[in-house]
Amino acid sequence: MSALDWLRQQAKTLLPEGWIPERIVIPAVRLAGPIGMVTPFSTSMSLATVAMPLERAFRMKQAPAVALIVNSPGGSPVQSRLIHERIRFLAEEHDKKVLVFVEDAAASGGYMIACAGDEIIADPSSIVGSIGVLSAGFGFVDLLQKLGIERRVYTAGEKKVTLDPFRPEVAEDIEHLKALQLDIHETFIDLVRERRGLRLKPGEDLFDGRFWTGRRGLDLGLVDELGDLRSVVKARYGDKAKVKLISPPRSLLPGRGAPADVYLPGAGTSLADGLMASVEARSLWARLGL
Repeated sequence: MSALDWLRQQAKTLLPEGWIPERIVIPAVRLAGPIGMVTPFSTSMSLATVAMPLERAFRMKQAPAVALIVNSPGGSPVQSRLIHERIRFLAEEHDKKVLVFVEDAAASGGYMIACAGDEIIADPSSIVGSIGVLSAGFGFVDLLQKLGIERRVYTAGEKKVTLDPFRPEVAEDIEHLKALQLDIHETFIDLVRERRGLRLKPGEDLFDGRFWTGRRGLDLGLVDELGDLRSVVKARYGDKAKVKLISPPRSLLPGRGAPADVYLPGAGTSLADGLMASVEARSLWARLGL
């Protein structure tokens, strides 16, 4: 008999039946998919899609901790930071420990979210890191001319067509974009340093955009332990400990997890947006070799 089971047995002799819980329940919230690419046909996440399950998980008063299952290649830096900040706010408000479990990847914005955990636990083959900022697109400078199409753009403000994919690249525009990326990168670096602190291995350049396996991430201080959700929970809270997955409610509204076979107004446009989002999401995963 474990010490925890013995304490429960002793308590049962002193307190009325029903006052002592039979097992510890750890609420778990899955934070999966690219970040900020929300369409009716996508499975990506934003603060709007994860706020409700996070609230429900942290409000479970008897739970000693909240588990977050992170599986994301990144995406919007703003949504990533908003989710991170909401997790920290709830953890402090409800005085809960946050355990983050990394599945395939916690990369870029996914790693920013993972840093909201008091501990980050990864599979040895998980991908972690990618602390950098990426902008990508295509150029179609000659396409319209070949198709015999005349494009007409009218602006007030000479820089409103900055980085227009149908115009040749302008060195000044690229310089401006890189300045923006540096600002966002500094915010990311500051967050990681604040949350990981002395756990980060000194002398290593962890902020150049590279990513590593969970095993190597442990050596670098990017994660705290190797393992998986259920085995860690049982090791820490006893064999009878239970994980309860807190899922968001299903909805038919755009961007709220509507199933793909439900008709929505403007479905043609939504489908096109969804296909583009799928291509972009696939490229984020492919960048990690996944």
